[in-house]
Amino acid sequence: MAAPDGPLVVGVDSSTQSTKALVVDAATGTVVARGQSPHVVSAEGDSDPGQWWQALGEALEQCGPVVREAAAVSVAGQQHGLVTLDGEGRPVRNALLWNDTRSAPQRERLIEELGGAQWWARRAGSVPPTSFTVTKWAWLREHEPQAAAATRAVRLPHDYLTGRLTGQEVSGGTTDRGDASGTGWWSTESEAYDPEILGHVGLDPELLPRVVPAGEPAGTVRSGLPLPEGILVAGGTGDNMAGALGLGLLPGRPVLSLGTSGTVYAVAGRRPADDSGVVAGFADAGRNWLPLACTLNCTVAVDRFAALLGLDREAVEAGGEAVVLPFLDGERTPDLPYASGLLTGLRHDTTGGQVLQAAYDGAVFALLEALDRVLDADADPAEPILLIGGGARGVAWRETVRRLSGRPVVVPRAQELVALGAAAQAAGLLLGRDASAVAREWNTAEGPAYEAVDRDEAALRRLSTALDDAGALLSRP
Repeated sequence: MAAPDGPLVVGVDSSTQSTKALVVDAATGTVVARGQSPHVVSAEGDSDPGQWWQALGEALEQCGPVVREAAAVSVAGQQHGLVTLDGEGRPVRNALLWNDTRSAPQRERLIEELGGAQWWARRAGSVPPTSFTVTKWAWLREHEPQAAAATRAVRLPHDYLTGRLTGQEVSGGTTDRGDASGTGWWSTESEAYDPEILGHVGLDPELLPRVVPAGEPAGTVRSGLPLPEGILVAGGTGDNMAGALGLGLLPGRPVLSLGTSGTVYAVAGRRPADDSGVVAGFADAGRNWLPLACTLNCTVAVDRFAALLGLDREAVEAGGEAVVLPFLDGERTPDLPYASGLLTGLRHDTTGGQVLQAAYDGAVFALLEALDRVLDADADPAEPILLIGGGARGVAWRETVRRLSGRPVVVPRAQELVALGAAAQAAGLLLGRDASAVAREWNTAEGPAYEAVDRDEAALRRLSTALDDAGALLSRP
């Protein structure tokens, strides 16, 4: 390995399925080593946080000796997960993950009991969907009151890993404003924990971590780890905020991420507060905002249709009038937690490839519906969409986004953007610079560009009509 141009930093991405670690040259953004270790999600859909810690250690070890030259580290993690710890920092139970929808009844009651959608949007910046941590805590208190009573610290996934790195699992625990804004109990209006919401759900604020401002450390690495003892640990953030950092986003540039879930987001200068519930009004990992819409059913749902049809995922065909709403696991955008998948518009001459294309269309449609709400009113409508995530490498995904959006598309060459964003945060802390500016110097958003094509208005009308007509069916518990 050639000598790096700058100090080395480590960026970590702890996702639903695995933990990735990158060792990155802070001066150039060059990845000099990487490691990855999987997690297991239980049949109930939850996960043991101890697995994440073990996976982090394994991923760091896979990076080799160079990881011991790092000068700073940052952890980005899956948003919204409820991690409950006892007084010794051990998990009270498995973590409830972001895509767990069992708290739908508690979510509905919370919105009604605390002033409705407008109240939540004004105070918390978002009307909480079932993914938000506040609904999971309400579910835990109702269904597992002994576990709630035994809890001495409430953390998000990235908070838990950061705490274990610094040795501050319970006392002295930290989080950041970006990930905190996805809990439902941190107010974007006051930029602080909301005492009324916490009181209503019976959560003692003393159980929550301190919110570390951008550019300040969460602590230093404790002894006994693959990393050097005493190096800086950044505050970390949620995976979506880290993805925005990894791209060096400036306001007005839309991002569409195609993974297990689908997301569309953009950095904004104005605090979002969408009382329709379509857009989550997140804070970003700096001092701006990150309005975001998320779907639960994206690449995995479309792959399931391909498997049912016995087709390769790229074997799409144009034409036909089939409509697929691929809400196989319930849905967050639109807000249909009880929904299942819907297929309509079949004819004798409908082909399997046309049904598969309709599944792609249905997955992309919900994200594009939220795009205008995500962007500031003065954003340039011709600004290219940055297409990221595993699906961005697929031709069928890319062409579906182009056809249904009518916008140009850029597919950044940089991969592992969440871990890169965490590395940029670590580099910014180490160098005393804005993390997003650091990432822009790394040129992470550069990649193949594809011109705009005419928007497929007929397909959009079919999808919109089907969703409206099936509303009662899709809403039924």
